[in-house]
Amino acid sequence: MREIRTRVFVEEQNCPPELEWDEHEKTSRHLIGLLDGEPVAAARWRTVRHEEKLLAKLERFAVLPEHRGKGYGRTLVAKAMEDARRAGFSDCVLHAQQHLEAFYRSFGFETVGEPFEEAGIPHIEMVRIR
Repeated sequence: MREIRTRVFVEEQNCPPELEWDEHEKTSRHLIGLLDGEPVAAARWRTVRHEEKLLAKLERFAVLPEHRGKGYGRTLVAKAMEDARRAGFSDCVLHAQQHLEAFYRSFGFETVGEPFEEAGIPHIEMVRIR
């Protein structure tokens, strides 16, 4: 998981390591996508308070470059939402990289607020309330 996120966020997207590896690592649920037993994708989710309600915040979705465009990211998002649902969270929030807004919309997420920068990358907050 660490190798995937380092390669995608720190090396490819120039995210500072101190922003990628934060205080939420130990309290988040981590997911790893395997292909023939080898890790190719990673994500995490954690509980956050959003507008006076506890939601699952989906974060750190990363697919190795050579495995993109094959549906692994879509599968990982679905699995993260399923895992959060099993833990009792039907509502989710995420900070999407702005160029992926339509991708997350296809899962039922809606944009809230205005674009903002996170780690030097344009993002947008999105929620999925059921």
